[in-house]
Amino acid sequence: MDRRELAAFLRGRRERITPADVGLPAGPRRRTPGLRREEVAQLAYISTEYYTRLEQARAPRPSREVLAQLARALRLTDAERDHLHHLAGTPPGLPAGPSRQVRQSIVDLLHRLPRAAALVLSASYEVIAWNDLAAALMEDFSALPRRDRNLVRRAFLGPYDHGRTLYSVSDAEEFARISVRDLRRTAARYPDDPELTALIAELQSGSPEFARLWAAHEVAGRPALCKSFDHPLVGRIDVNCDVLDIADRDQRVVVYTATPGSRSEEALGLLAVIGTQRMDVPG
Repeated sequence: MDRRELAAFLRGRRERITPADVGLPAGPRRRTPGLRREEVAQLAYISTEYYTRLEQARAPRPSREVLAQLARALRLTDAERDHLHHLAGTPPGLPAGPSRQVRQSIVDLLHRLPRAAALVLSASYEVIAWNDLAAALMEDFSALPRRDRNLVRRAFLGPYDHGRTLYSVSDAEEFARISVRDLRRTAARYPDDPELTALIAELQSGSPEFARLWAAHEVAGRPALCKSFDHPLVGRIDVNCDVLDIADRDQRVVVYTATPGSRSEEALGLLAVIGTQRMDVPG
């Protein structure tokens, strides 16, 4: 354990976070840059005295639990979290749950694909980034609370009218099977993630179809390379579906493109103009 380096690292990360970043009032007479020590301690659920000793290089080695709480309080990236563990002399283990932090270069890539609908999924099928055409083709994810951006939850629990499927896609049954298989593998990688455990329990109790597929214990599947969307404004859109893995984040980029010169390409172009302003969003 390198106490001096650990102290300097914690201090530097504390000073770069503003109170507004973590929902705290700035208040008058704030002389220190970033957060105060007592504020970090409060966010990390540890005593101010212990955190102060960490920054003064006088504290004993922090436990994995304390390191995890500090990483959350200081909003560390995955790389910074690993560095924190190494400085504390405790090699990092697997993160508790699927990463939701998307690299800025990936976000920029999505918006550089004006003719493609593209989005990023976490390992638990949460939509964590998307471009404008994806919102127009599927739904305006920015208008949804975070929990409702999970495609598995929306596929099995709706809200949809009787007989409708998620975004009226042609491969709804295949998507259901593959997503359950993927979610089972994700659950094996993150067995201690309470959010993932709660999602699976909700799906099992709320959807007999999910419960049946989950009980099958299948873990292999191949996604469809082509699919069709029955869009409420422009009709049927046939697209190619390409999935690119982001291995270091356990995420995937999903890109929908139409064949050049096809009617579907024209329909996507029209959606790019319409955007989400006139979308008939379910629910």
